[in-house]
Amino acid sequence: MSEAMDALEARVNRQLNLMRDLGEELGAIRVRETSPDGAVTVEVDGNAALCDLVFSEAIAKMSPQEFDSVVVATAGRAAHLAIARRAELVNAFNSELAETAADASREG
Repeated sequence: MSEAMDALEARVNRQLNLMRDLGEELGAIRVRETSPDGAVTVEVDGNAALCDLVFSEAIAKMSPQEFDSVVVATAGRAAHLAIARRAELVNAFNSELAETAADASREG
């Protein structure tokens, strides 16, 4: 019985560590994207929330419509990359969790 409890405890600890690691990795996601002309730089986090927005002097030559378009497009690219990175991490977590469950069923 002690071996079974030790195995269960080890599996639960591994799963908790996987969850902790995922939380840390998701919290660390930062994506910085710059417009092709260098006028706008956007940084977003793993939830695609805006963290930083930087403009170069090039925006002075833009119309309001061009400025709007460049900001939205650049932010959209950054958000897309952040969400893609988040998905990669979650998929890797799910795979590792499935391996843990498969190992447990083989042992059990």
